[in-house]
Amino acid sequence: MVEEAYQIKVDKWTFRVPKGLFYNENDCWAKIEGEVARVGIADFLQNMTSDIIFVQFKELGSKIEQFDEIASFESTKALLDLISPVSGTIEKVNEKLSESPELANKDPYGEGWFAVIKLENFENDRQNLLSAQDYFEVLKRKVETERRKLGKQ
Repeated sequence: MVEEAYQIKVDKWTFRVPKGLFYNENDCWAKIEGEVARVGIADFLQNMTSDIIFVQFKELGSKIEQFDEIASFESTKALLDLISPVSGTIEKVNEKLSESPELANKDPYGEGWFAVIKLENFENDRQNLLSAQDYFEVLKRKVETERRKLGKQ
């Protein structure tokens, strides 16, 4: 699924930001596929949370607004929410994550997607989203903040 991407390598991590997707500052992405968006968590989030061990989805058919929680996931470090980059109705969830939550770590932009949302008003939502290039700039600042927390310069 992912071809071209911006990339930054820091210590043992490589963070990728595929082009052609939209992002929110909550480290979630949306791939627009006609009238629906496939959504998931960005490489940065899956790396920072460590091994994902459990995923829980909102019910199919749930109507959500942009920035609503559409799933929660537990890692070895924290319990977090996937904050939707788009508004609409949850049409499909990635059942594979229920049995193999580690897919979100192994392939966050491919097999590790979380949900498919039937778009309600993407033109409005788009105003609050970042392009890959803009999100990459946000990512670099987040990585630098994390490095400072760990005492690295």
